[in-house]
Amino acid sequence: MTLPAPGIIWASLPTPAILIDGADRVLEINPAAELFLNMSARSLKGQKLFDRLAIDAPLEEVFGRVRANNSALFINDVDISTGERAPVVCTLQAAPLGDDPQNLLLVIQPREIADRLGRAQHVKSAARSAIGMAEMLAHEIKNPLAGISGAAQLLSMNLSGEDLELTDLIVEETRRIVKLLEQVEQFGNIRPPELRAVNIHDVLDRARKSALVGFAAHMSVIEDYDPSLPATHADPDQLTQVFLNLLKNAAEAAKGTPGTIRIRTFYDLSLRLRRKDGPGQPLPLQVEIIDDGPGIPPAIAAEIFEPFVSGRENGTGLGLALVSKIISDHGGWVSVDSVPGRTVFRVSLPLAPKNRAQPSLET
Repeated sequence: MTLPAPGIIWASLPTPAILIDGADRVLEINPAAELFLNMSARSLKGQKLFDRLAIDAPLEEVFGRVRANNSALFINDVDISTGERAPVVCTLQAAPLGDDPQNLLLVIQPREIADRLGRAQHVKSAARSAIGMAEMLAHEIKNPLAGISGAAQLLSMNLSGEDLELTDLIVEETRRIVKLLEQVEQFGNIRPPELRAVNIHDVLDRARKSALVGFAAHMSVIEDYDPSLPATHADPDQLTQVFLNLLKNAAEAAKGTPGTIRIRTFYDLSLRLRRKDGPGQPLPLQVEIIDDGPGIPPAIAAEIFEPFVSGRENGTGLGLALVSKIISDHGGWVSVDSVPGRTVFRVSLPLAPKNRAQPSLET
């Protein structure tokens, strides 16, 4: 079978597209369609299109007309669902393909997804502006805060009782604000990662041990590692920060009560991050941080990786945003799936190049 364009163009199409044969079986599916349908090409190829998708339109009739007339047809306002997600309103285009008039190209233009992406881009632009302003304010505010804290400490030398408690409160609160400002500055000044071959289990063990002697001391941490995993291509210090943040997020979700955190690693070759300039690289190394806490509030679930979005009282909303930024700089992907009693953060990473020295894979 011949693709309608060179492979790199097919893989880079931003619009979901599916090739079907004369029996309405799936021949090919582009990465945009995999993402939209939440199905892999491997699971769809050779399958009857109508067995896998619920499409609120008489497509058998439409496909028959396209094949008979050898011309394209458009269908507006069609609901499409995979059975695992709510229907999405789309515009469909069916067109004959190549020398065989029985083979068709089905192009899906999801109206709702486009609207959502537009809103997300607006949110990200606003977040970048907010971060820039916050960095500037952080730099300007830290100096006067140091003066306020110093003056309060001097006053406390000649005070006692309730007055001393007030000056102690001033010192404590100024230090807390300084720590917050330092987090803002850290978020805006993450250096580019120094990439090398890294054993992901070494990084996870480092983060786990640090968590257990600190913020996760009240938690039970279970390791579920695949010892056969090859090395990833990463900055070990930055990855340690990522997993510390995710473990801290899981521990804080328990709100001080005993809970369980499970760290799982496994290999999944089907995941590939699509790039605008090509098909992108595979991200087979998977790390999941799983907790049994109350879950992420639905109102913020879609923006949980955006700066200043937090589900905790007095939370800064920078921890998960920092995770997203670092993983993106590594060419990886981070996602979350959350329901009450089970929240899973998954980090997907690339393999280290084969021509580089591999670290020991002992865990």
